[in-house]
Amino acid sequence: MAKKKKKEKKFTKKLLHKYRLVILNEDTFEERFAIKLTRLNVFVLTSISAILLIFLTILLIAFTPLREYIPGYSSAKLKKEATMLNYKTDSLVQELELNKRYYASIRKVLTGDVSTVDFNRDSVIEAAKNDPEILQTTTNREDSLLRDKVEKEDKYNLFDDASNQTNFVLFPPVNGTISEGYNIEDKHYAVDVVVATNTPVKATADGTVIFAEWTVETGYVVIIEHNQELISVYKHNAAITKAQGDLVKAGEVIAMSGNTGEFSTGPHLHFELWSKGYPVNPTNFIDFQ
Repeated sequence: MAKKKKKEKKFTKKLLHKYRLVILNEDTFEERFAIKLTRLNVFVLTSISAILLIFLTILLIAFTPLREYIPGYSSAKLKKEATMLNYKTDSLVQELELNKRYYASIRKVLTGDVSTVDFNRDSVIEAAKNDPEILQTTTNREDSLLRDKVEKEDKYNLFDDASNQTNFVLFPPVNGTISEGYNIEDKHYAVDVVVATNTPVKATADGTVIFAEWTVETGYVVIIEHNQELISVYKHNAAITKAQGDLVKAGEVIAMSGNTGEFSTGPHLHFELWSKGYPVNPTNFIDFQ
């Protein structure tokens, strides 16, 4: 026990034993600098210096661009570019989904796989007359005259907002005799206009060509997207003069009529008109005679 205490005192004495660090001029041996040190002071100063050096190194790496040169760290520019690419990828996915839905609706227009309901303003009155439980209604001469006037005013108005009518007029694609009219029951969402082969087919309004290709069943087909969510379709053409993406004006020649496609029974133009995804009767808005 005494030996152990003696060793501890000896170790403590060594730690606290004073030394003198002297800096001399080599030529004159003149003392320039001197400092008294102990082993404990040297150990404490070394430890504190090492801790400060480690702390400053960490700060230098964490808050300066020098960290980019250390393996495993990515640059701020690379992170920014990765974030922007992530946003662009998300936007492209959404745009692709919208385009898929749009082309799916165009495909339905081409195949005629669209269901609609034939509804007119007199259907409610007719239903009331046929159903005894519904209150019977009667019309007088003034009411009939007003109805005829409104029907004439609305015949060439395809839009809910009347202000759009002055800037949007439908142009007849061809002039001729209608061989088969618009018939919802037979799913014939168009009018067939008899014309001579190679008769110029014109755009019914300003718009963009969204389809201009050959199909087995309907020959050369042109589809134009107009303002106000309106689409016009021209089938059984002998040739087309426009390509997909072309901008056309009302009355501009887009194709030459013909007798192409398996469903064609003679030279004519199969013309369809779609408003907001639903077929409408073209003769309500265009005079083909």
